[in-house]
Amino acid sequence: MRKRIGGTVRVNKPVVEQATFDNKGTWEAYYAAQAWAKAKGFTAGSTCAMLPLALVKGDYDATPLPWKWKNFRKGDEQYVDGTITGDFREGPVTVRLFVS
Repeated sequence: MRKRIGGTVRVNKPVVEQATFDNKGTWEAYYAAQAWAKAKGFTAGSTCAMLPLALVKGDYDATPLPWKWKNFRKGDEQYVDGTITGDFREGPVTVRLFVS
């Protein structure tokens, strides 16, 4: 059985596109970031306090990724096509896409 190491998983891929959202209101920046990513064909895992949210191009369910970053294992980063980071509740949040 592999050890969970989600807090230490890092994605070392070049960023091809990035956007920051600072919408006012609880969760509004997060919602705007997720809508922006979805419009570009990305789907997201679940939020996990203080850790990134993984994005994949296409259907997240079609990947072997766990829903929360804390459950990632070494090697899972190869399936990540982008991330959302920041203060999900109050903003700002930043979307980084590693593929177009």
